[in-house]
Amino acid sequence: MKKILSSLLLAVAIIAAYLYNSSETVVAFTEKTTAVNMEIPAVPDEGIVVHHTGFALAYSPVTNCPQWVAWSLTREEAESNKFKRKDNFRADPSLPHQNQVQGSDYRHTGFDKGHMCPAADMKWSEEAMDDCFYMSNICPQEPNLNQKWWEHLEQACRRWAGMEGEIFICCGPIFSDEIPKRYIGTDVLVRVPDGFFKVVLSLSPGREKAIGFIYRNDSTRQTMEDAVVTVDKAEEITGYDFFPALDDDLENRVEAVANLRSWD
Repeated sequence: MKKILSSLLLAVAIIAAYLYNSSETVVAFTEKTTAVNMEIPAVPDEGIVVHHTGFALAYSPVTNCPQWVAWSLTREEAESNKFKRKDNFRADPSLPHQNQVQGSDYRHTGFDKGHMCPAADMKWSEEAMDDCFYMSNICPQEPNLNQKWWEHLEQACRRWAGMEGEIFICCGPIFSDEIPKRYIGTDVLVRVPDGFFKVVLSLSPGREKAIGFIYRNDSTRQTMEDAVVTVDKAEEITGYDFFPALDDDLENRVEAVANLRSWD
C-alpha cells in the first residue's frame, strides 16, 4: 500500500511540475577551467545565471532557490581531500540584495540547508569549497532526505566519478502548483521545494550513459532504486533540456535508458 501511495504521489508531482515549468530550458556542459565554463543558451524566464568556482547555477528571484545547479566532477576532484568544509553559509553577493537569503532564514524551520552542489565534491579547491556555501546553492530539505537518501546519491556520484574518470551533474528543486505552497524565512521568503531532481552523464568512450533521479522532499524512505528515472523523464518533469551539446543519436540513446546497475 505504501509503495502504491508513493507512486501516486510521484505521478502527481511529475504532472504538476511539468505544467509549472512551461518554458524550455537548455543546459549544456563545455570546457571546465578554474571555474565551470557553462554554455547556457536559455534559462527559465526569471532566472539569474551565476558562475562560481567549480559550478554554475540559475537562480529564481521568485522562489529564492536555485532553479538548477550544474558542475562536472573528475576522478581527481572526487578523490581529493585538500580542503575541509567550513560550514560558512552566507548570502550570495552576486544576487540582488532583496534575493540574498541568509543562513538565519532557515533557523527553527525544521528544514536543513540542503546543498545542491555538495561540499564533498569541492574538496579540491579552497575557493570552490567556500563558494558552495553561498545560500544560492542551498534549498530547504527535509532532514531525513538531506542526511540519508540525498547524501547516498551524492556519495554514489563521487564513486561514479572515480570509476568513469569524469561525470557531468545537474540538480535542483521541483515545485508543484498542485501542492500547497510552503515558505520559510524572515527577511527573504524561500519557497520549500516539493521534490528534487538530479541527472548524471558519463562520456567514457564506448560506454557513454546517463541516468536521472527524482526525490520527494519528505521524510519517507527513498532509495536510489526507488528514485531512478531516465533523463528523458527528468526532462519531462522539469521542462529542461539536459546535455543538448551531445550528438543527437548519442543523446537520444543515453537519455532513454536508466540502468542503475551499469553505474556500479
